[in-house]
Amino acid sequence: MGSGPPTYDPEPTALPHAEPEELGELVADTVLDGARYGTWTLRSVSLRGDSARYRGEPRRDALLTARFGTGDHALVLVAMATGARATPEAHLAAAEACRWIGRAVGRSHQRLAEDIRATRRADLKAGLHRLTDRSLGRLRASALERGARPEEYTATLRCLLLPADPHCRTRVFFGVGDGGLFQLRDGSWRDIEPRATDHAPPEPPGTAEPAEEDDDRLTLDLGVPQVPYEQLPEPPPPPARDPFRFQVSLARPGDALLMCTPGLAEPLRGEPALSAYLSRRWSGRRPPGLAAFLADARVRVKGYADDRTAAALWEA
Repeated sequence: MGSGPPTYDPEPTALPHAEPEELGELVADTVLDGARYGTWTLRSVSLRGDSARYRGEPRRDALLTARFGTGDHALVLVAMATGARATPEAHLAAAEACRWIGRAVGRSHQRLAEDIRATRRADLKAGLHRLTDRSLGRLRASALERGARPEEYTATLRCLLLPADPHCRTRVFFGVGDGGLFQLRDGSWRDIEPRATDHAPPEPPGTAEPAEEDDDRLTLDLGVPQVPYEQLPEPPPPPARDPFRFQVSLARPGDALLMCTPGLAEPLRGEPALSAYLSRRWSGRRPPGLAAFLADARVRVKGYADDRTAAALWEA
């Protein structure tokens, strides 16, 4: 799609450089995953961009899909990260960011699942802000260990928390950095990327926020005592460099929710043909299978050659 054929070949060409003693740091060209719980079906994918494929560079995007807990009390985390451009260890930083937030969420998944079911927005926002700052703070510590500058060994981070409980339609997005959050409803895309908030201390319990005009935003009980999700022996790290983003939404039957890194968000916003194509493909009554989702996610658009990572959620 676009004004002409893309510059690069449509299939992988050069492999990234490998070191014999560091084979565990290699990154696959493509990662594909999926699941179905309660009322929702998930598809997720991370693709190396055409530019990186041509140059033999590793995929800078990382993807983690993990379930914590069992039965209706389970909580699914989808985390995606993008390492800093033009830095040699960007792929390692992105993978590490996903691992750290995965560990933090996994240790606190019971409390998080309870707060999601009870729609405790203030507790969720404060707790997830804290876990995100701590996870990205680990990257700063790793940068020092590797002898790198913090701005080199860093990553954006975007996450979805999805309860397996079929009676709970609350979906929680949080993260730091650019990308996209879109909702497909009645065949039309809505850009619902939340505004980035300043680095303010987490709001105390009982602090209400201005009412939203959008009916999809929830009016929640904010009068629950604040309890840390994860007890820390040391003080929390400094705030992340980029502002924190957070949104709680209530899914409707037939909705599709898409979270993605800039590699897909930018062409989706900038190329109407791609937006229309994905709307047609993903508005069906049934979610696409893994192979079909992969084919859709890798539709090429001239002028956009970065890695693409996307997670799409279809509501029954």
